[in-house]
Amino acid sequence: MVQGKVEICGVNTAKLPLLKNAEKEELFRKIGDGDDNARKEYIKGNLRLVLSVIKRFHSSNENVDDLFQIGCIGLIKAIDNFDSSLNVRFSTYAVPMIIGEIRRYLRDSNSIRVSRSLKDTAYKAIYARENLTRKNAQEPTINEIAAEIGIPQEDIVYALDAIQSPMSLYEPIYTDGGDTLYVMDQISDKKNKEEIWVEHISLSEAMKKLSEREYEIITLRFFEGKTQMEVAEKIGISQAQVSRLEKNALKTMRNYLTA
Repeated sequence: MVQGKVEICGVNTAKLPLLKNAEKEELFRKIGDGDDNARKEYIKGNLRLVLSVIKRFHSSNENVDDLFQIGCIGLIKAIDNFDSSLNVRFSTYAVPMIIGEIRRYLRDSNSIRVSRSLKDTAYKAIYARENLTRKNAQEPTINEIAAEIGIPQEDIVYALDAIQSPMSLYEPIYTDGGDTLYVMDQISDKKNKEEIWVEHISLSEAMKKLSEREYEIITLRFFEGKTQMEVAEKIGISQAQVSRLEKNALKTMRNYLTA
């Protein structure tokens, strides 16, 4: 990977803007009102964040332009999904998403080499899909994406299929003050929820060691198969708090069961 490169994907990285906190807040307010120009300005104002992340992959032999494009996709997803009412900095939320996007790309690239033309088609399709979804408040069809970028739908399907890769259950999606939430934390286990390790005969005794709130969280998560988000909404606390309490509860139960 080339270090010290000034121009990446036609962007002069030496002249990237740096937004102040007040500017970020105002732009996010406008983004919430549907201001597309504010969204573009916010993306541009955070390209330094993408640049700082791709530097972590300096040992990779991947083209820096490709990594920057993929990082920008992660940035856009972070902007579109970030809740500004949360007491967390945008960069704290965005960095894991950018890193995850790049890691998925690298895993795919290491297993199957995809031509540059296919990648370009896929990037265009992904970007068009994001824009159409935001504009129409619903997932676009392949036909709509094809019409938007002027590429045959068969080529789009082939390109998207060529670059896709499985997502790790340990992929970070959100970080709150050091407590990272992973993909696995958002998945409910409806098929095996009654076959997991908590069915030990001493389970009831182990659960008596928990606080009332921890007991409720474990019941909702592992007996009713709810996601952490669903639990958070039900008992009225943040998802990060649910994650912390769940981990503490499982540790307490595990210590009791293995004592």
